[in-house]
Amino acid sequence: MNSTFTKILRVVLALILIIFGLNKFIDFSFMPLPQLPEGANFMSSLSASGYVLPLIGVLEIFIGLLLLFKKWVPFALLVLVPISLNVLLFHLFLDIPRVLPAIIIVSINAILIYKYWKSYRPLFQ
Repeated sequence: MNSTFTKILRVVLALILIIFGLNKFIDFSFMPLPQLPEGANFMSSLSASGYVLPLIGVLEIFIGLLLLFKKWVPFALLVLVPISLNVLLFHLFLDIPRVLPAIIIVSINAILIYKYWKSYRPLFQ
């Protein structure tokens, strides 16, 4: 669990989550909203709800900080699963040209869950 590879993946995923989480509150110009009509409509409806995007942003920042400071890492990885799967599905169905970052996030999450599998074993006994 404490290999250099695992540490690098954990820190990279943490930084990605913190940046994408902060983007929900601070508009970074290098991360524009999707240009497809379907994706823009979906994102504007989430934004219009008033709570969905801020909640996701807070969760992403919280999970990123947990991963960065190595606190409750197995818990943080499990909380990230539905968020990362929804990001992947959004890009697969509504914004396929920018699916690569979503694939990277899901892959890193899956690898880290595999690396921390010893922590999850009691859940399946």
